[in-house]
Amino acid sequence: MTTLLDLRSSVIEGNAERAKTLVDQAIKEDLPAARILNEGLIDGMKEVGRLFECGEFFVPEMLVAGRAMKAGLERLRPKLAASSIQPIGKVVIGTVQGDLHDIGKNLVAMMLEGSGFEVVDLGVDVSPQKYVEAVKQHRPNLVGLSALLTTTMPQMKLIIEALEEAGLRSGVRIMIGGAPITAEFAQQIRADIFAPDAASAAARAKQAVA
Repeated sequence: MTTLLDLRSSVIEGNAERAKTLVDQAIKEDLPAARILNEGLIDGMKEVGRLFECGEFFVPEMLVAGRAMKAGLERLRPKLAASSIQPIGKVVIGTVQGDLHDIGKNLVAMMLEGSGFEVVDLGVDVSPQKYVEAVKQHRPNLVGLSALLTTTMPQMKLIIEALEEAGLRSGVRIMIGGAPITAEFAQQIRADIFAPDAASAAARAKQAVA
């Protein structure tokens, strides 16, 4: 379907206005919401992730592609709701307390949405208690913790401990990432998933809910 291929291309190119127009056009053509989502928006973000992993795309290209995907998704949401299409999972994500960096976290959130997840973004400087409250309220499959500063890395351990104390730890998978984070650190603090970048975060999140 030409409209869906064009929509996929608009996401890859980061053209948000064209993405919105093409979603509207696909709806007018009476295409199923699931096809618009999967063959247009999600397939576009899959290709963006592939291009990032092979070094052809960098952070700026991923950001504009993510914004185009979100613009199209906002247009599609009413049709998705009417079609009762369920997300593949739910993720609560944020940057930990004491850290105000959000580019990496935003990229991961966009890639997760582009993979079919419902994302609850708590923003930056998120305390352990706020994570506990969000998990109680939203009942996610995964909790994403981001940190860019080495000084805020210990917050990740505190968040995991807070979830344990609240009796919520066994119900969620913890995924962590950020420039100073390593697989060894993830193991030390008993996180479930380490993601070195946004594309791998989306892939590993999908594996976790499969």
